[in-house]
Amino acid sequence: MPLKEPEEVKALYKGVTAALDTDNGDGRKVGNCKHGVYLFYDYDGEPIYVGRTIESLRTRIRRHLTNQRTDAVAMSVLDPFEVAEIEMWPFWDLESGSTAEVKTTLDRAEYTVYLKALRESQFGVVLNEKEIKPSDEIVLPKSMRVSLLPAELRKQREHPDVRLARRARTIANLARVISERSVRPGI
Repeated sequence: MPLKEPEEVKALYKGVTAALDTDNGDGRKVGNCKHGVYLFYDYDGEPIYVGRTIESLRTRIRRHLTNQRTDAVAMSVLDPFEVAEIEMWPFWDLESGSTAEVKTTLDRAEYTVYLKALRESQFGVVLNEKEIKPSDEIVLPKSMRVSLLPAELRKQREHPDVRLARRARTIANLARVISERSVRPGI
């Protein structure tokens, strides 16, 4: 008999799907945009991770938050259960852009969002596993910021005792990773 996933895991997966199914305002689901930038926030509203994608917001964000096959998760920089909200900037106009145009625009957009995150952070840091290359800032498209969990589950998950235990484990794992590898100063 297969094991059933815990209810809070089901709720997270359902919340991720709902976030990615958010209407762009024109009938398109934001998660279906092939190119975009995203920012994860924790339960205190603190920005904790900036990323970009050329494969679709849906694919990249789900990879971070559901199946844990990303460098950030593997290196214990990002705890998917600490992500309470996602802000996404879809770049629909890049769908037909050249590879060079897409790369340049996304580099600039990621850096712009990174600077936004640093300005919003009470600590002045974001937990990316690598440095984000400095670039010229750009005007970003309209973003969508959505919560991942229903209010009751979010209330349980953001309880200080639960968060402290998860953070202690994450920090211990990160310390182990740092001691076993050659890592960049960004970590």
